[in-house]
Amino acid sequence: MNAQGVMVMGMPVSRLAVPVLVLLILAMMVLPLPTLMLDVLFTLNIALAMIVMLVSLNARRPLDFSVFPTVLLLTTLFRLSLNVASTRIILMQGHTGPDAAGKVIESFGNFLVGGNIAVGFVVFLILVIINFVVITKGAGRIAEVAARFTLDSMPGKQLAVDADLNAGFINETEARARRAEIGRESDFYGAMDGASKFVRGDAIAGIVILLVNLVGGVAVGLLQHELGVGEALARYALLTVGDGLVTQIPALVISTAAGIVVSRASSEQDLSREFSTQIFGRPQTLYVAAAVLGALGAVPGTPHLAFLTIAVVLGALGFWLMRRQNTVFEAEPPALVDEVPAPADVTWDDIPPVDVLALEVGYRLIPLVDRTQGGAALNRITEARRRFASDMGLVVPLIRVRDNLELKPSSYRITLKGIDVAHGEIPSGQVLAVDMGDVLGRLDGEPGVDPLTGCAGVWIDAGRVEEAELRGFVVLEPAELIARRVEAVFRQHAPELLGRTEVQQLLDTLSRSHPGLVEDVTPRHLPLTSVQAVLQQLIAENVSIRDTRTLFETLAARAPTSQAIDDLVETVRAALGRSIVDRLFEGGDTLDVIGLAAATETRLLNEMGDEGEALLSPATLDALNEAAEQALAEQEEAGHPPVLLTSPGLRAILSRLLRRNQPRLAVIAYAEVPADKMVQVTTELAMREGA
Repeated sequence: MNAQGVMVMGMPVSRLAVPVLVLLILAMMVLPLPTLMLDVLFTLNIALAMIVMLVSLNARRPLDFSVFPTVLLLTTLFRLSLNVASTRIILMQGHTGPDAAGKVIESFGNFLVGGNIAVGFVVFLILVIINFVVITKGAGRIAEVAARFTLDSMPGKQLAVDADLNAGFINETEARARRAEIGRESDFYGAMDGASKFVRGDAIAGIVILLVNLVGGVAVGLLQHELGVGEALARYALLTVGDGLVTQIPALVISTAAGIVVSRASSEQDLSREFSTQIFGRPQTLYVAAAVLGALGAVPGTPHLAFLTIAVVLGALGFWLMRRQNTVFEAEPPALVDEVPAPADVTWDDIPPVDVLALEVGYRLIPLVDRTQGGAALNRITEARRRFASDMGLVVPLIRVRDNLELKPSSYRITLKGIDVAHGEIPSGQVLAVDMGDVLGRLDGEPGVDPLTGCAGVWIDAGRVEEAELRGFVVLEPAELIARRVEAVFRQHAPELLGRTEVQQLLDTLSRSHPGLVEDVTPRHLPLTSVQAVLQQLIAENVSIRDTRTLFETLAARAPTSQAIDDLVETVRAALGRSIVDRLFEGGDTLDVIGLAAATETRLLNEMGDEGEALLSPATLDALNEAAEQALAEQEEAGHPPVLLTSPGLRAILSRLLRRNQPRLAVIAYAEVPADKMVQVTTELAMREGA
C-alpha cells in the first residue's frame, strides 16, 4: 500500500507530512533533545542543504522548483530550531566537556578550525558576511527585479496567448495552461523576493545566538559551576564556535541554491551541461587562456609549476575539444536535396477560427481592456451583456479582446465574424461630454457622438469633467465609450449572433424546466433551422424572447397547421402582445399610436397583390418612406412613442420596408393590442397622392 492509500484521521499520510513536520520543528524549540538526536538532526540539516543545492542545479527553469520559497522558509526555521536546542544543551551541560552538545558540534569545533577559538570566530564571521552581504543581497536584488519585470510583462504575455489562441496556433487547454504558468511565474518571483529576507534574518540570528552562547555560557560556568575564567571561556567558546559553524555552512549552501534558482534562465538543459557548452565549448578561448598563463609562468618570481601546469591542461583540453568537433563534423553526411522533408500539407486545422465578436485595440488602449492594469472596459462590456440578456432573452457570445499593432495607438475596431462593423479613435487624455437635452450653456471642443444613443457630444480634456457635469452633461470615460460602442454593435446585429449553437443552448435550458415542451415543437413539427429563423426575426424587430414558455407553447399549437416563418412570427407576436406593448408604451393604459391612412393601406394592398412587397414600385417605396419620416417626426414632437399600428396582413411587410430607413419606428398589429388597452391615433401616415 502506497502513502496515498494510508489514511490517518480521514486524511492521506502525504497530506499530513508537511503539517506534522512544521509542528515537530516548532516543538524542537520548546522540548529538550538528547545529544544523539541533536547529532542526527544536524546531519539531516546538512543533507537537506545538499539536496536543495543539487535540485537547484538540475532545474531547467525556475518554475521547476516553484516550491523553493516554502522550502527556504522551512529549512531556515529548522536551523533556528536546532540553534535553540543546541543553545539549551550548551548552557546546561557545557561544563562537562567538549562533547556536551554532541559529536557533530565537537567535530566542527576541533577538526575544521583545529580547536583554535580565534580562528573559529573569524571563519564564522567570514561565512556570515559572505552569506549576508554577497549571496543573500544579490539573490534578493535579482528576485526583486525579476518580480517587477515579470509583473510588468504579464499583460503582454496574456495578450500574446490570446492572439495565439485566436489564430488557432494553440487550443483552449494550452491557452489555459500558459496563462496559469504566467501567473505562477509572477507569484514565484514575488515569493522569492520575500523569501530572501528569511536568509538575511537567519544570518543576523546566527550572530545573536553566537553571542548569547558565548556570554551566557561563560556566565553559567563562572557563577553556577565555579569554573575559572580561562577554563569557562575555553569550554563554552569551543562549543559556541562549533555550533555556529555547523549551522552557517548549510545556511550558506541554501543561500547559494537560492541565488542559482533566481538567476537561472529557462532552458532545455541542466546547469552543468550549459556550463560545459557555453564556457568550455570554444577551443579558441582555452588556447588564449593557456597562452596568457604560460606567459605569466615564464615571468621570473612567479610560481612556475602552478601557472605552467594549468596552461598545459587548458591547452590540452582545447586541443581535445577541437578534434572532437572536427570528428563530429566529418561524421555528419552531406545533406541531400532528396532527403529534405517535404513541408506539411495544408489541412482544415490550419484555418484559424473566426471570432463571432472581437474587439481590437491599439497599444495605448491596452490598459483600458486589461484588468491587471485597472481597465474597466471588460467589466462594463460584461454588464452590458448581462443587461441585454435580461432585456431580450439572448446571451451575447463572449467578446474576444486582443491588441492590434496595425491600428493607430488610440484606435479600436469591432469585428463581427471577422468583418469590421465599427471602429473609432479616442483622443488621448480626453472624455466625451454628451448632451442629453437638458444642459446649461455649451462646451468648446471637437464634436462627438454617443455610440449607443446617438446623442451629440463634445470631446473635452479630462480635467474639465466637473465643469461639464455642473452644466448637465453626461461624461463618458474612454472605457465606458468602448463598452457602449460594443453594446451598440451587438444590439444592432443581435439576429446574427443567434446561431444554431445558441438556439440549442436555449432549448436545452427550456427542456430542464419544461420537459416535453421542446419536443412538441422540434423536431416533431419544426426543424431547428425554422425555430432559429422565428427567433431571429423576433430579435430583429426588437421583441424579447425571454418568455420562452409562451413562445414555444404558441409554436407547439401553431406548427402542426402552418410552418411558414412569417405566419409563425405573427402568431407568436400576438401571444406576446402584452409584453410587446408594455415595452413600447411603458405600461400606459392609453396607446397613442401612428395610424395608417385608409387610402395608403388600399394603395399598398392593390400594388402588392398576392406577391407581397416585391411588386411595389420605387415611387411607392419612396413615398412610403417619406410619409413614415414625416409621421415619425410629428409623433415624437408630440411626445408620443414612435409606434405604427396596422392590420395583421401588412404588419410584417411594413416592418421590413421601414426598418432600414426608420429603425426607431416600431410596427405592431391590432392582434397584439391587449383588450384592456385603449388605442388613440394621434398621427396619420399618409402617402401623397400622385407620388
